[in-house]
Amino acid sequence: MRWSGQEISADRCDGNALPGLDRLQNLVRTVRTPEFQGIAFHEVLAKSALNRVPVASRLPFTWTVNPYRGCSHACTYCFARNTHTYLDLDAGDDFDRQIIVKVNVVDVLARELARSSWRHEPVALGTNTDPYQRAEGRYRLMPGIISALAESRTPFSILTKGTLARRDLPQLAAAAKRVSVGLAVSIALADEAVHHTLEPGAPSPAARLGLVRAISDAGLPCSVLVAPVLPYLTDSDDQLDRILSEIASAGAARATVFALHLRSGCREWFFRYLASQQPSLVGAYRELYRNGAHVPRSYAVDLARRAEVLLRRHGLNGSAQQTWGGNAVRAPRSEPVAATPTSSEGSGPTLF
Repeated sequence: MRWSGQEISADRCDGNALPGLDRLQNLVRTVRTPEFQGIAFHEVLAKSALNRVPVASRLPFTWTVNPYRGCSHACTYCFARNTHTYLDLDAGDDFDRQIIVKVNVVDVLARELARSSWRHEPVALGTNTDPYQRAEGRYRLMPGIISALAESRTPFSILTKGTLARRDLPQLAAAAKRVSVGLAVSIALADEAVHHTLEPGAPSPAARLGLVRAISDAGLPCSVLVAPVLPYLTDSDDQLDRILSEIASAGAARATVFALHLRSGCREWFFRYLASQQPSLVGAYRELYRNGAHVPRSYAVDLARRAEVLLRRHGLNGSAQQTWGGNAVRAPRSEPVAATPTSSEGSGPTLF
């Protein structure tokens, strides 16, 4: 990919640098280019690649790898947003437009996986920010990460809403012959109009359904994360039935459904969205989330009950083993709970 007219600067030495970036001692350079209007990529040298997941989170993986911080998908509801505040950047526009790129993550990961102490525990990608966001088209970090994990016989999973993952499907299919590989696509909603206001930088729901189909066609089981379900906006039986029907038709093996979390950082920006796009719901949301980041238990139980009926109806209630464990690779088709960050990097799994 040729970047004509790119601008490179050393923000670390610039008195007008963004707050916090002057504290990044591992900052190599900042890149801006017309192809990514309004977005800056801050290239850094990572000291480590693997981040341990707290045991208390009870998730089916032990470690995460995050090649990027910040995300150009710009999903209003993303609760990884608060991780940008560790650099004195805001959880809103800066999270969407000031992307930290760990340019040496492949080498660092390979070195960590080669240690005699490495126990080949499951590694997850895409639990904090998306490894297949637009920056990946430029930096191409994922092929090296996939190779390092497969060659070290380390099981891994990827959660994404980035259709760029299609590029690596042949490599992922080959890796799945050696280690356990789990693939999941995040599709929160089916309505294109709502998508444009809530996920302005992300591929469309239709494009992500196409990714599910491509993964299945490649002979890899694909799970779908239908999250976050937005109370009063995308949580009706008809809306859930529609999206699950489309997911099943795309060939998904399994789906998981859960409601919006409004953590600090995300909460402020989501309420700004409501005030602008859905002002009549501001009061209802303040009441629903009055006790914290999660919906009341009564809402969660009701959503789970209704979702389970629909998941069974569409054949999407298979076990997690189908997509998150075992070398579950089949012949290609002929026809087409969240944990808190474990460090200042915000490395803990957030699931979307």
